[in-house]
Amino acid sequence: MVGEIILVGLIIIGLVGRSPIIATAACLLLAVKLVHLERFLPAIERRGLELGLLFLTFSVLVPFASGRIQSKELLAALSSWPGWLALLGGAAATYINGKGLELLKVDPQIIVGLVLGSIVGIVFMRGIPVGPLMAAGITAILYKLFKLMGG
Repeated sequence: MVGEIILVGLIIIGLVGRSPIIATAACLLLAVKLVHLERFLPAIERRGLELGLLFLTFSVLVPFASGRIQSKELLAALSSWPGWLALLGGAAATYINGKGLELLKVDPQIIVGLVLGSIVGIVFMRGIPVGPLMAAGITAILYKLFKLMGG
């Protein structure tokens, strides 16, 4: 019962905060619970992140597949300083995501804070939830910084 109430709350927060992704995800999970398909929740939890990353990667690679990005644009991107910064940013982001995955494996209950923080970021900062791995990666970096500063 508590799970359903939380999901309804997330639906409301998603609607009020104009975050259709949070509202839709909460609606779908509520539907899964209400039609008694809870047996699929572990599979959704286990494979949902991979599926989400797969579709995110699809959307990023579509310009290559559709031919909108030619070798000329690729070379231009790698011969400019914004292109090199983007390359560095992409490499740094994947490294941070890896650290986030390590943190989630070691401390899985951290996901509660990540979800609540994402909701706060969506509703109050107009952010976009692109993934718990990046949030976990940033958390891992902050955790190490706090450990270094605090002893």
